[in-house]
Amino acid sequence: MTSLVKELYTASVTVTGGRRGGTARSSDGLLDVNLQAPPETGGPGGATNPEQLFAAAYAACYRSALGVVARRRGVSVDDVLVTADVTLGIDETERYGLRVRLALASSTMESATLQELGQAAHEVCPFSRAIAGNVEVATLAQSS
Repeated sequence: MTSLVKELYTASVTVTGGRRGGTARSSDGLLDVNLQAPPETGGPGGATNPEQLFAAAYAACYRSALGVVARRRGVSVDDVLVTADVTLGIDETERYGLRVRLALASSTMESATLQELGQAAHEVCPFSRAIAGNVEVATLAQSS
């Protein structure tokens, strides 16, 4: 468990109704979204869902961590795109679980270098650290 010695920011989001017909609103009003389960899970779709929100948050946090690692090594990752695929499924004990695939793409950096930076970013990213050992995460880098 990570114990914070200095607090930097606290996000506060209130959810009503959950993934089927709910809403999520931040205390500052900047996040205000309707929630619906996707058709793949028996929902009507037409609104965002918790997996999309987690994918967006994780990709943004991880991309920032990648930037930190790159700056420390004196390299640029300005053109790197991070795509997070978050899969909801059932585990071997019949409980819901997640699997994450982080795809890193760059037109200027070799795949091996990008993969190395990507692995190092997991040590910096608070989301990666929070789910380590609980969620299967694959990191794949490719140059174009």
